[in-house]
Amino acid sequence: MSATVLVVDDEETARSFVSGALSDAGFEPIEAGDLAQARQAIETGAADIVLLDVVLPDGSGLSLLQQIERENPRPPVILITAFGEVDIAVQAMKQGALDFLQKPLDLDQLIAAVERANEVVSLRRELALMRRSSQDQFEWIIGEAPAMKRIADEAQRAAGAAVSVLITGETGTGKEVLAQVIRASGPRAEKPFVPVNCAALPDTMIESELFGHEAGAFTGATKRKPGLMEVADGGILFLDEISSTKPDMQAKLLRVLDEHRFRRIGGVNELHVDVQIIAASNRNLRTMMEQGTFREDLYYRLKVVDLHLPPLRERIGDIPSLVGSFIRQLSVRTGNPVSGITPRAIEALKAHNWPGNIRELRHAVERAMLFCDDEEIDVGHLSPEFQALIPS
Repeated sequence: MSATVLVVDDEETARSFVSGALSDAGFEPIEAGDLAQARQAIETGAADIVLLDVVLPDGSGLSLLQQIERENPRPPVILITAFGEVDIAVQAMKQGALDFLQKPLDLDQLIAAVERANEVVSLRRELALMRRSSQDQFEWIIGEAPAMKRIADEAQRAAGAAVSVLITGETGTGKEVLAQVIRASGPRAEKPFVPVNCAALPDTMIESELFGHEAGAFTGATKRKPGLMEVADGGILFLDEISSTKPDMQAKLLRVLDEHRFRRIGGVNELHVDVQIIAASNRNLRTMMEQGTFREDLYYRLKVVDLHLPPLRERIGDIPSLVGSFIRQLSVRTGNPVSGITPRAIEALKAHNWPGNIRELRHAVERAMLFCDDEEIDVGHLSPEFQALIPS
């Protein structure tokens, strides 16, 4: 199911250019040249995603953003600003915009931003389905094991209290998904969720990415840039692979957790933020703490709520409910008519040791649905490695 993107811009040439790029990327663009046309499209529910210019002939795009914030469902908004309008962009992010782009538009950045917005749309659809299909809104990702039920209860409590959370587990166990569920279950559900892969950021860049910088702070810093901490204000900052951070960065993160304040690089004034921090790691932080590579004070400050996701091989009994959940999610997203799975196919999945955990299971289900023309997935629809696990 391709997402519909509302392109709001008063310049017809620009609208056509953007619409063409969106069509080539598999999206369905619709156009509006002013606020009145855009409001009509929003009110009729025609748009899944909104690409919104700030300057329009009949007013500011920010006024439309305020209206969109009151809509249900609320389409994610990507704001388009002129070069140098960083303050407007930050204001828009605080009002609920998902992202912002500066003119002249870079097509790769544009498509990447729209794809991120589409992920938000898909997640909201899945959450809506989850809430309709189960009294326990965590069931679709948590499963039936008693230990996982305990995690669900603790995660719900963390969502309501907005305390810091530490999620640990092997790669693929669903750490970011659990963070998203915590976000969706609490008062910050409609606020920014900003994921940061600490392992993917070089040591020389991570401080600038998180805290931002002032113009002239270092070579190449030609203008002020807000950091991701600032973008996440009011919402959640998800720090994945926090074990990759160096001690000096850990000290700065500790100060944010304790005082909710920080300075941009090269800045003088302190900035206050209201951010819930959820950290994740696939390494044992306690062992790292004992080895002196992870700060003890930060470790205990992060683990106000400590959630450990066990590997899938230790919760094989949850595979049927997880597979059922993935089938429902993927059916909503793709329109695929598959609605179930046979006992023999489940038997084959249970026989696997799942080194890639839940992520690997989801990909296996997605592949099987692609090759299934029936209502139920059978062993023959699974990849050969699973078929080999069941006697013919």
